[in-house]
Amino acid sequence: MPLLPTTMASPFSTFSPTSAARALLPASTSRPLALTAAASSGRIPPSRKGLGFRRGRFTICNVAAPTAAEQEAKASGAKESQRPVYPFAAIVGQDEMKLCLLLNVIDPKIGGVMIMGDRGTGKSTTVRSLVDLLPDIRVVIGDPFNSDPDDPEVMGPEVRERVLQGDTSLPVTTAKITMVDLPLGATEDRVCGTIDIEKALTEGVKAFEPGLLAKANRGILYVDEVNLLDDHLVDVLLDSAASGWNTVEREGISISHPARFILIGSGNPEEGELRPQLLDRFGMHAQVGTVRDAELRVKIVEERARFDRDPKAFRDSYKEEQEKLQDQISSARSNLGAVQIDHDLRVKISKVCSELNVDGLRGDIVTNRAAKALASLKGRDKVTVEDIATVIPNCLRHRLRKDPLESIDSGLLVIEKFYEVFS
Repeated sequence: MPLLPTTMASPFSTFSPTSAARALLPASTSRPLALTAAASSGRIPPSRKGLGFRRGRFTICNVAAPTAAEQEAKASGAKESQRPVYPFAAIVGQDEMKLCLLLNVIDPKIGGVMIMGDRGTGKSTTVRSLVDLLPDIRVVIGDPFNSDPDDPEVMGPEVRERVLQGDTSLPVTTAKITMVDLPLGATEDRVCGTIDIEKALTEGVKAFEPGLLAKANRGILYVDEVNLLDDHLVDVLLDSAASGWNTVEREGISISHPARFILIGSGNPEEGELRPQLLDRFGMHAQVGTVRDAELRVKIVEERARFDRDPKAFRDSYKEEQEKLQDQISSARSNLGAVQIDHDLRVKISKVCSELNVDGLRGDIVTNRAAKALASLKGRDKVTVEDIATVIPNCLRHRLRKDPLESIDSGLLVIEKFYEVFS
């Protein structure tokens, strides 16, 4: 029987986690693996950097985050390479949808917008055009959670720990509110976050790799065709939208981080209804229809052709209007706290909700917030009946109980009840 060549590994050679992990790394990797005999036997020393040691459980205290220089370089590179966005000021018609989006930018606590309508009515285009109008916010440099240096409620775990220890030297910068797209095919790990495999292999450190919910903190999370989203991702969104926090418990990781975002969804009702639990999480509901006026349709086609022909020149032609709208939004955000709404108007809003049999109190809260945001957008410091009449159908139509035999639009039911109560 011929002997095995000396260069060939025996099939009975001893397996070790160190050699297996080293085999997974590219040949160019020169950094040694931080895997010790204790690690291979399941005993991790409590002094290991990045690990909090508890009996029978490991708790994460290390988050994979880019440095400040890397973050700035990535942001500038993304800005240069991003595709041109259709200007918000150039959107023709669809006033209801545009108003709902603007009110949520002014007051993010309204709770987002659900946009339902026919195919090809500009839902996705309008939402993505909102990027240019988003205001600047103060964030901690190098923090993957967009932490607010002044508000502990929206700080990531590491920043909060530094603040509690009395660290006053946090590096702070201003950045645009981010808009994160949640694709339908996203995995739960990508949405919630998971263990950083690269750091685990190269450094022997259990680090958390933040997901899309971390990136969307203090920003906008947009789900196109939200009614086609998988149920397990809907559950994740429900949990985060309800509490404002994302909790990850997997592969020995235990971490909670803030996930406060404006949830914007769009979809076509012909492709299926949304679960009532998720629908209730949207602050406002905009119904979009196809433009029927022939002149408007021609104008939309011509504007789109201009944009496709020369995006930069088209965007420049709307630059002044975009800047004016941006200033109006910034002014409305700063004056929002001074807007007042009379007690009798609050009572009438709640009476409308009660007589429409709206479940819970979200309808009352959102209507009050949206009316104040609209008054602030118009430059006033007091809410009028007209403000409430404008926003109340969008705040309540998706909260009414569905009657399969009812053919009338739920928004019209809200308007009828509004005039009945406010008259």
